[in-house]
Amino acid sequence: MISFLKYLFLAIVQGFTEPIPISSSGHLVIFKHLIIVISSEALNDLNLEIILNFGSLIAIIIFFWKDIKELIIDFFSYLKTKQKKYFKNFKYCILIIIGTIPAGLLGLLLKDSIESLSSNVKIIGFALLITAACLFFIKDIKGIKKDNEITYKDALIIGLFQAVALFPGISRSGATIVGGMTRNLNREAAFKFSFLLYIPISCATMLLGVKDLVEANISTTLAFTYFICMIVSGIITYFATKWFNGIMKHGKLIYFVIYCFVVGTLVIFFL
Repeated sequence: MISFLKYLFLAIVQGFTEPIPISSSGHLVIFKHLIIVISSEALNDLNLEIILNFGSLIAIIIFFWKDIKELIIDFFSYLKTKQKKYFKNFKYCILIIIGTIPAGLLGLLLKDSIESLSSNVKIIGFALLITAACLFFIKDIKGIKKDNEITYKDALIIGLFQAVALFPGISRSGATIVGGMTRNLNREAAFKFSFLLYIPISCATMLLGVKDLVEANISTTLAFTYFICMIVSGIITYFATKWFNGIMKHGKLIYFVIYCFVVGTLVIFFL
């Protein structure tokens, strides 16, 4: 029962922190460390992280389903007909592909190095301070570019920001939104592109983790625990994404600046 509650707690942490710019991976490391401190029992279940991320992925796909469906239909419609009315969404899909490439390449090249850093809680603390500084830099920027004004160069630069966020403690949503805002995207365009950029990377991560899940000797009880945690993570991610969307529209990123600064400082000095 205690183990189930620990897993459930981490599902709640993952669900809430995944979409908002405070680093879900960093928070999982922090809370796993706290579990060790409190209970003297490590919780190093990589399969759980895969499951929780899958729950968050499903939630974000559901949240943006209308956009995703339209993009997919128009992408293939343009390939088939070459009609101009489909080009805007065709181009947007290309922008997402371009933006995905840097993180995809860096993830493959530095996978082991990145994983080795993720266990160091002090690094997480410093990374949260970096996230706070970056969010502070763009908190008052409004931007003017809409979805149809994003350039290929914009997509590549935002993709490079996402690649930086592979390092533990750097928020992925925070990094890509910072990248978008520095490229003069308006808040809504930066929010949408950030999360649509998350989907292919998350899908790739999930596919890479399927082998470990299949080969793992998972008991019925543990499988049930994974399922409940996936559902919880997904539900919370959906509502956290909706909440963050409202925060973005009103330009209240200062909340996350303060949070990341406080938590990062506490982690560095006390964990």
